[in-house]
Amino acid sequence: MKKYSIFSLIKNAFNGHKNWDVAWRDPEPKKEYDAIIIGGGGHGLATAYHLAKDYGIKNIAILEKGWIGGGNIGRNTTILRSNYMHDANNLFYDHGMQMWKDLSQELNYNVMYSPRGILNLAHSDAQINSFSRRGNSMRLNGIDASLLGREEVRKMIPFADFSDNARFPIFGGLLQPIGGTARHDAVAWGYARAADDLGVDIIQHCEVNSFDIENGKVSGVQTSRGNIKTKKVGLCVAGSTSILAEKLNMTLPIEAHVLQACVSEPVKPMLDGVVTFGAGHFYCSQSDKGEMVMGGDLDGYNSYAQRGNLPTIQHVLTEGVALFPNLSRLKILRTWGGIMDMSMDGSPIIDKTHIDGVYLNCGWCYGGFKATPVSGLTFAHTIATNEPHELSIPFKLDRFHTGHLLDEKGLGTKTWIS
Repeated sequence: MKKYSIFSLIKNAFNGHKNWDVAWRDPEPKKEYDAIIIGGGGHGLATAYHLAKDYGIKNIAILEKGWIGGGNIGRNTTILRSNYMHDANNLFYDHGMQMWKDLSQELNYNVMYSPRGILNLAHSDAQINSFSRRGNSMRLNGIDASLLGREEVRKMIPFADFSDNARFPIFGGLLQPIGGTARHDAVAWGYARAADDLGVDIIQHCEVNSFDIENGKVSGVQTSRGNIKTKKVGLCVAGSTSILAEKLNMTLPIEAHVLQACVSEPVKPMLDGVVTFGAGHFYCSQSDKGEMVMGGDLDGYNSYAQRGNLPTIQHVLTEGVALFPNLSRLKILRTWGGIMDMSMDGSPIIDKTHIDGVYLNCGWCYGGFKATPVSGLTFAHTIATNEPHELSIPFKLDRFHTGHLLDEKGLGTKTWIS
């Protein structure tokens, strides 16, 4: 990987970056690759990186219909956590949390990993009991978790509404100290540069139109930039998975929904960690620039749009203001939507398909960004060996036929008030 001295950085800053090397190549697609990863988001980039690094498969192409950082990898709220109930999700996401610790060194790129902690607020006795159960499940799997009382929470977020007439009184909360954030676009750029250094071709503005299937095996893909031969294809396209699956005559147990998010004008530091609202779907953190980064509910209808939805944003921010009254004084700078591929049990799908050489990485619900490192690690193993990684065995596609569901319901951020 290219390294620069402080003097070369200063020199390039003063000359307008005229001699600055590109972070990764922009190659023309070859006629054939050993493996093709469709989707240049975090999961696709991480998968290609691990295929090249861990399995020596260097003749790889990443096909991205837009540009690197233009999909969900650049449209999320940057939260990292492993505070799930079921063992499979607990162990999977916590392995990812351990990978986040060393990711900047691994990629030689600062992804701005910040283990500032994530606090799930509880607003009833029933919710305290639910959080206690989830926290015990985490601790049984070696994941640090603390159940906090009302006064302990007040010390962490004294500006929250603790008044006697609060609309949603705070009873306590569940804290995961290792939870936090990372810079989403830095993650994309770091993986892209690292994969490129290993010989992976990153081909942007290349849309897959159809697949070449012969005798139940994939033999290539037809794209907007020509036909490309390959024997292995990995789908890492998040909310667009159903669109590609339809081209393969596959019906998957997922739906596409748009998750709303927004960011405020910057203010002085006030919120150290990540806080989630337990009586609805609102969560908040503060960026290194001082912006309040806030996310919340899905649009009430299926869509492939990536734009903000003002009625949903209004609903989300009403919850936010009920929790943090001082937010009402802030101006919102921008809103956006991320396309979520929601599985029917709230847990991901990492598996091969009935078509030889076609592999699935989808159904991430609210857990896509935080899973980036471990998703790439396990999906690369599946593609390279044609067998599931030990961490992803519970996430096979056939669980929807056998009934072995992992019913997380996407509730890693909250538990509904009772």
